[in-house]
Amino acid sequence: MDGAQIRTNLMEAATHRGESLAALSRLLGRNAAYLQQFVTRGSPRVLGERERHTLAAYLGIDEADLGGPSGAARGAAMVRVPRIDATASAGPGAILAEDRARPGEAIDPALLRQWGVRAESLSIITAQGESMLPTIADGDEMLVDRSDSRIGARGGIFVLRFDGTLVVKRLTKRGTALDVISDNPDFATLSFGPGDAPLEIVGRVVRITRLLK
Repeated sequence: MDGAQIRTNLMEAATHRGESLAALSRLLGRNAAYLQQFVTRGSPRVLGERERHTLAAYLGIDEADLGGPSGAARGAAMVRVPRIDATASAGPGAILAEDRARPGEAIDPALLRQWGVRAESLSIITAQGESMLPTIADGDEMLVDRSDSRIGARGGIFVLRFDGTLVVKRLTKRGTALDVISDNPDFATLSFGPGDAPLEIVGRVVRITRLLK
């Protein structure tokens, strides 16, 4: 298949999915102009194997349509988890601005089934501060399951709304009290009883992503 046809296939698949080339470029971990240059200038001349596989899986097309081996299997369409323009403070607490969703991460639905979560219940929120070190660092991206607010016997890490702030803390039950714990020992544990102001649990943190550079 010639390069012109491959570029046409990519544009048609992106249009059908309602995705911009800039968003797809970011999905590949490239700069926003990467696929625009590929489509309009033919640079790079061919897509790499990783790029072909990721795009085909996300767009739900045959990898051969993007220049892969003839007869390559059609990838299962990936799902896009929105990234929320808000930070959950792992510190004293940040004032919560209006939540705004923007394109987030494309994740293989098989992984979501493995984790026991549903795509429509997930959001990506950035952590800010040091109170949850070493578990969660400033700038970590947290995959939050908004459908899970259960605090079992072992507790868990949750994103909370409390007193006008959005925070991420470890929650455990102690009798009728709820302990709000910072993993960093320099920060005090808070306890809430039945008569205290309620905490709104936004969701459980199910995965943390950290950029190591």
